[in-house]
Amino acid sequence: MKIRFAIWSAALCVTLVVSGCKDTPSPQAAEASPREALVGVWRAQVRFAGGAFEPMKDLEFMYAYNAGGTLTESSNYDAAPPVPPAYGVWKKLGPRQFETKYVFYVTKPPAAFDEIAKGGGWTPAGHGVFTEQITLADDGKSYTSKIIYAQFDPSGKPAEGGGQGTAAGTRVDF
Repeated sequence: MKIRFAIWSAALCVTLVVSGCKDTPSPQAAEASPREALVGVWRAQVRFAGGAFEPMKDLEFMYAYNAGGTLTESSNYDAAPPVPPAYGVWKKLGPRQFETKYVFYVTKPPAAFDEIAKGGGWTPAGHGVFTEQITLADDGKSYTSKIIYAQFDPSGKPAEGGGQGTAAGTRVDF
């Protein structure tokens, strides 16, 4: 009986070790092939046809899409005026189709330069919300999207400055 238990235990251990070393991806990893996955870092050129962002012809966004469905976005204009990055969520809609929603805070400039010297500065002026419909390319290395920007005042009411645009992104990779 002890020998049979020892043989059974050894066989179980070998099976577990061998199965743990297999080169087969987990079901979750197999689900998201490289050409389907949005997870990772992306750089996009964004063009708006109207609204507050229309004059910015060189606008670029950097995105970090996380596996849990969250994202962080930053732009080459985050310092003009100073604003923090945007934070949001994303979801898969279908094959190579994704939707994102991300929010950032808007600031207003000081009335006079003296305010900065006195410890004041760029104060809150509301927030902005981007929603984006993304279509990933077949190879998973680029995408195109339609993007909508909505602007809100400090009380959360819609404000002027919203607009629509397009983006073209490429995956940042080795």
